[in-house]
Amino acid sequence: MLDIRFIRENPEIIRSALRKRHSNFDFDRFLKADEEYRAILRETEELRASQNLAGEEVSRSGAGEKEAKIAALKELKANLNRKEEALAKAERDFRKLTLLVPNIPDPSVPEGEGEENNVEIRRWGNTDKFSFPAKDHLALMRDLDLADLERGVKVSGFRGYFLKNDGAMLSLALWKYALDYMVSQGFTPFISPALVKEEILTGTGKLPQFREELYGTDDNLFLAATAEIPMMGYHKDEILSEEELPKKYAALSPCFRREAGSYGKDTRGLFRLHEFMKVEQIVLCRAEHQESVRWHEELTRYSEEILQNLDIPYRVVINSAGDLPFAFVKMYDIESWLPSEKRYRETHSSSIAHDFQARRLNIRYRTPEGKTSFVHSLNNTAIATPRILQALLENHQEADGSVAIPDALQKYLGREKISPR
Repeated sequence: MLDIRFIRENPEIIRSALRKRHSNFDFDRFLKADEEYRAILRETEELRASQNLAGEEVSRSGAGEKEAKIAALKELKANLNRKEEALAKAERDFRKLTLLVPNIPDPSVPEGEGEENNVEIRRWGNTDKFSFPAKDHLALMRDLDLADLERGVKVSGFRGYFLKNDGAMLSLALWKYALDYMVSQGFTPFISPALVKEEILTGTGKLPQFREELYGTDDNLFLAATAEIPMMGYHKDEILSEEELPKKYAALSPCFRREAGSYGKDTRGLFRLHEFMKVEQIVLCRAEHQESVRWHEELTRYSEEILQNLDIPYRVVINSAGDLPFAFVKMYDIESWLPSEKRYRETHSSSIAHDFQARRLNIRYRTPEGKTSFVHSLNNTAIATPRILQALLENHQEADGSVAIPDALQKYLGREKISPR
């Protein structure tokens, strides 16, 4: 959520941001609702003042005029009650609209309507290293008995899957490796809850407009799409001290997404799923743009080092404004190389929110001088499984059908390769 005073004082900045995002948000409706709410608020405050004054006059009036003063006071109270009801409705309507105003893209975010306009800024690794016909991950997992997709569909429906044998153990190895790496960088490890309240999803900017992407329950609870959501709720309504910042968390969690807008995309394999596991990086820092920028680059570097240690070629792109999620001012996608598709695909997303989420969740910090500010928040993927298995298996396959295990994972898996049984 943006600062309402900033919106009121800088409407052209908001209009420009909406144009850059290619957003269809009705900003004129927002401004009109704000004007109506403030007008009713002024009228309500005037009636409250009049009521207080009338009450004082009743107490001072003599017997001859007291009855008339009491009648006037009753009429004022009735008018005030009606106005307060109108004020409550106007405020509800206005607050709903404030939740629909997206964050302002950073000036460095490129123009564009979608992911086709994302701009590559660097790449790493060798994408042309096979002297034999390479298999895709489905063939590798079938031949190595790492997964069962047919029974996964039988149990969970479309996009269902089972990981088994070394497919399960490799996933566990990746989670432990990613958590150990993040702990070595000073992050506190968490296993975060999958069930979250609606207010937490609203606070992170996932609701109200992205409800169709989420799985809900009958208890006002939702299944989290990423650990960013419960971890941002961890400090809801708290005031931290500046000395505590930055807060650096690495959280493992199950993640659930309906993929409502992806009909027909990635219908085979393990790239796009309704249920998966992820280790997520979350940082809360001081409310300074350059501090956010510094941490954005750091979080991105951590994920790049993880991929380098797994010897997976990748590239980093800066997302265009049309591909920038609602709550963020800037985002990098890290895209891993998939030999079977001969292209890079997104496996990590590194994002800056500034104080957008913190305002909605009321997460603040106090300086040594006693001033309070909303924290800035950032997040990035450390590792997401089983999506990363596609890149890992395909890039490390060998001519005999086995898959070499990167050095970084060997101590967790206990072997140097996975071979056909």
